[in-house]
Amino acid sequence: IMASTVAGKQRIPKVAKVKNKAPAEVQITAEQLLREAKERELELLPPPPKQKITDAEELNDYKLKKRKGFEDNIRKNRTVISNWIKYAQWEESLKEVQRARSIYERALDVDHRNITLWLKYAEMEMKNRQVNHARNIWDRAITILPRVNQFWYKYTYMEEMLGNIAGCRQVFERWMEWEPEEQAWHSYINFELRYKEVDKSRTLVMVHPEVKNWIKYAHFEEKHGYIARARKVFERAVEFFGEEHINENLYVAFSRFEEKQKEFERVRIIYKYALDRIPKQQAQELFKNYTVFEKRFGDRRGIEDVIVSKRRFQYEEEVKASPHNYDAWFDYLRLVESDTDADTVREVYERAIANIPPIQEKRHWRRYIYLWINYALYEELEVKDPERTRQVFQACLELIPHKKFTFAKIWLLYAQFEIRQKNLQNARRGLGTAIGKCPKNKLFKGYIELELQLREFDRCRKLYEKYLEFSPENCTTWIKFAELETILGDTDRARAIFELAIGQPRLDMPEVLWKSYIDSEIEQEEYENTRGLYKRLLQRTQHVKVWISYGQFELSIDSDDRIQRCRQIYEEANKSMQNCEEKEERLMLLESWRDFEDELGSFANKERVRKLLPEKVKKRRKITAEDGSDAGWEEYYDYIFPEDAANQPNLKLLAMAKMWKKQQQDEDEDEEEQEEEEQQGIISQTFAQLYKQVFLFTEAVHGHML
Repeated sequence: IMASTVAGKQRIPKVAKVKNKAPAEVQITAEQLLREAKERELELLPPPPKQKITDAEELNDYKLKKRKGFEDNIRKNRTVISNWIKYAQWEESLKEVQRARSIYERALDVDHRNITLWLKYAEMEMKNRQVNHARNIWDRAITILPRVNQFWYKYTYMEEMLGNIAGCRQVFERWMEWEPEEQAWHSYINFELRYKEVDKSRTLVMVHPEVKNWIKYAHFEEKHGYIARARKVFERAVEFFGEEHINENLYVAFSRFEEKQKEFERVRIIYKYALDRIPKQQAQELFKNYTVFEKRFGDRRGIEDVIVSKRRFQYEEEVKASPHNYDAWFDYLRLVESDTDADTVREVYERAIANIPPIQEKRHWRRYIYLWINYALYEELEVKDPERTRQVFQACLELIPHKKFTFAKIWLLYAQFEIRQKNLQNARRGLGTAIGKCPKNKLFKGYIELELQLREFDRCRKLYEKYLEFSPENCTTWIKFAELETILGDTDRARAIFELAIGQPRLDMPEVLWKSYIDSEIEQEEYENTRGLYKRLLQRTQHVKVWISYGQFELSIDSDDRIQRCRQIYEEANKSMQNCEEKEERLMLLESWRDFEDELGSFANKERVRKLLPEKVKKRRKITAEDGSDAGWEEYYDYIFPEDAANQPNLKLLAMAKMWKKQQQDEDEDEEEQEEEEQQGIISQTFAQLYKQVFLFTEAVHGHML
């Protein structure tokens, strides 16, 4: 075994070692190889020699050789139909139709769904005028492959060329049973039209009911003079598509048809009908054609209608995109009110008010409620229908959630409407219901104003009583109630109302109420009552304006001691406000007192008041930030009255220090002035000496020159 192993090892040839591993001088790339191969393909090969057949034996040999080659190719790959077709066409070229037919049949056994094979087979029969064979092939083809339109086109064309019109129509009928594409129907229609069979051409749109087919159908009827039939086709098309699948091209074609027939009113109606139903983005062509039509055949009103229709479409798109955009509804309603009839406006109003705000909060209802108001005003003022206006108001009032919020404007407008209709009972009933359901200040004011205009003062008193029960802190109501009684001449009742008002524990504007009460007593020239009111008011408040008003009141009375009374009031006020923390108020009082004395007082009184005026002092104080840290210092002005300065020794010391500082500043200024004067004297002496020396030098030079 070892010997055989050694022998086997010795028999293995040795691989020759490459001594020179350096690259060759000429390198060949793959790109170069491909380029050379492509160039050699383009080299023209010499054509094969032409073979001339001289006798029948050579022809038979040639046929046998070619058939053997074709059969070998078919046997190698039966599924390559091109080999079969070449074989059959070669036999056909030799006028061997029977052999070619046999080859085609064998090929159909291999692939009977090959369209090209059927076409070549039928074309061969037609070329050789084998009509029945061709019909047989076409029948077999359309039976096996009925959805291949090319078979049907070829078959019908063959029958029509042969003049077999009935057979051609029969083939078309068989084809139409399969409901082919539109072009097939058009071919059938054109075939019938070529032979004047118009009645048989009206079946296209029943299978393909598309807009373009309806339009072609109508044009077909119009072309043959059937105008009524064409109009009927358009009407059937509009009815067929309805409003869900509406298309602008149909209406454009319909309008153009009517325009050709000079039916301009029908054209206008068609355009308006379409524009009311087609969305704006899908009706650009329709708008364009409508505008052109109105410019050609319409008047100014018609052109305006086109523009209005375009704007209506814009608003329709806006309200569809955002139904709760009430501003868009307002613009839309303003447009339709100016141009359309009442029924259309009502329809738009109903659509608008149907968009109730989703949240029951008053801020969301503020814009919405104006839709109802405008609706009611339109019914009353434009349509002149009071009953429908009343229904609109009532529906609106039923819709508002009065337990959460209400709108006094609606109640008042409803009452005013009933009064315009001379139905006072309904107006009062409506306002009474409003006050019972949802009392508001505006409702009370409106109801009271209504009764005042009707001069129903007893009802006004009752309403004021209800109003004050609802809102006893409202000073304006108390004042108006008292003014009413004053106007009616019942001053005691007015005074009693004022007394009740100032006795209320809580008031929104008590100063206005007291002022009205005082002014009322002054008008009645009840001065003692007025003084009593001022004293009662000063017991409640020590406001500086009350004191000043009190003094001016005493001054305004035509009496001998009015100046003394006024001065006495100012003295009392000054005495009571000495301990007041607000020094600005006391300053205001003293300034008013000073003006009074300047006008009517003596010199001694004027000096006395001037001595009471405070001194304005600038001070500094620390500022503390919100977080408690030190924010620095700020300057402010304070007022120091004479009695404050006398009670505080520090203030005297401070004043003396200021005087000393001022004296020091004056002395320093005097010293500076003396120093400046001395310096100016020294400078003057220096300049004089210098001038003298220059003069002597000039004289010496002049003498030397002489």
